[in-house]
Amino acid sequence: MGTWPVEGRRILLVVPDRTRTCPLPEVFHAAHAALAPRAACVDVMIALGTHAPLPEAVILQHLGITPEERAGPMREVKLLNHAWDDPCQLTSLGVIPAADIAALSNDLFSKDVEVRVNKVVHDYDLLVVLGPVFPHEVAGFSGGNKYFFPGISGPEVLNFFHWLGAVITNPAIIGYPYTPVRAVIDRAASMIPAERKALCMVVDGKKLAGLYAGEVEDAWSQAADHSARLHIREVDQPFHTVFAVCPPMYDELWTAGKCMYKSEPAVAGGGRVIIYAPHLREVCQAHGETIFRIGYHTRDYFIKQWDRFKDEPWGVLAHSTHVKGIGSYEHGIERPRVEVILASRISEADCRRLNLGYRDPDTINPNDFRDSGDEGVLFIPRAGEILYRVKTGKES
Repeated sequence: MGTWPVEGRRILLVVPDRTRTCPLPEVFHAAHAALAPRAACVDVMIALGTHAPLPEAVILQHLGITPEERAGPMREVKLLNHAWDDPCQLTSLGVIPAADIAALSNDLFSKDVEVRVNKVVHDYDLLVVLGPVFPHEVAGFSGGNKYFFPGISGPEVLNFFHWLGAVITNPAIIGYPYTPVRAVIDRAASMIPAERKALCMVVDGKKLAGLYAGEVEDAWSQAADHSARLHIREVDQPFHTVFAVCPPMYDELWTAGKCMYKSEPAVAGGGRVIIYAPHLREVCQAHGETIFRIGYHTRDYFIKQWDRFKDEPWGVLAHSTHVKGIGSYEHGIERPRVEVILASRISEADCRRLNLGYRDPDTINPNDFRDSGDEGVLFIPRAGEILYRVKTGKES
């Protein structure tokens, strides 16, 4: 960072919300200390995607800014939330033409895709991503330009590439760095007028294991290589049961679905994933109505009834298929490969409406699932960030 040209420039730090694990306060303070003395300003935007905005008090805590700092050296720092569904906050950067989309998606789609992003990108000279990199169900690995799309983007490109990832399927994309989805994201990011840099973190638990700085694509690529070594667990045989303990940072099923995404590749056909989330009460603040209307289904359920679902938000369809997992739909009968059981405060009746299994979390003792690997049970004490998959050639 010391060699970055920042003198007199307006800088925006683009950071994750609370659904990502990383030592953000330490990295933010280090970045601010290095940049602020030379820059015209250093502001912060939370890359919310479609998540709910954070109150200022929560942002201050999230960044580790003390009251004394807020009243002193950081009093000029603007703290901004992104709003993906507010047209007044968005600006169009143009269109990725259908021919380019066909090339980027390996001919899975051919359509024009508009690229809209938060209009603040026109107010800054340099955008700096501060965020972690993990295996990711839609893009292969998170981080990098994903902090712009979907982090601070409008709905069009967001919905498109999420559905592109769903069509490819989670097991075929998660944990692989260079995917058609990543290609679309990088192409959209190349249309941003401001210069882009990144500080890409790789974390081990909650501690920093690696920090990669530089051009966004380069820093992300190095971090993804490190993440692959640290965050992927390959198992010899698939498990018939995964007991995934959902961390409190996932307070909606929209994000708690990561417990399924990161374990599905390690589940045997006919097996089950139990998402144990006794704190969880909500499906999704932003998209709950739509999710309840369509339910959770396999990709083929939607594709083979496309006229019925094509006008639903594609990003929500993608979320639905990722939570339900892969499977088939033939002659009006849906056959998921695995059963997904939700043990949360979402009622049994609502789970049935959502097309998910249900367990009362108060009747479950998590210790009953511990240390049962030899019996075909995988216990994940903090699910959602480590990817489990069967070694190549040993899939069920």
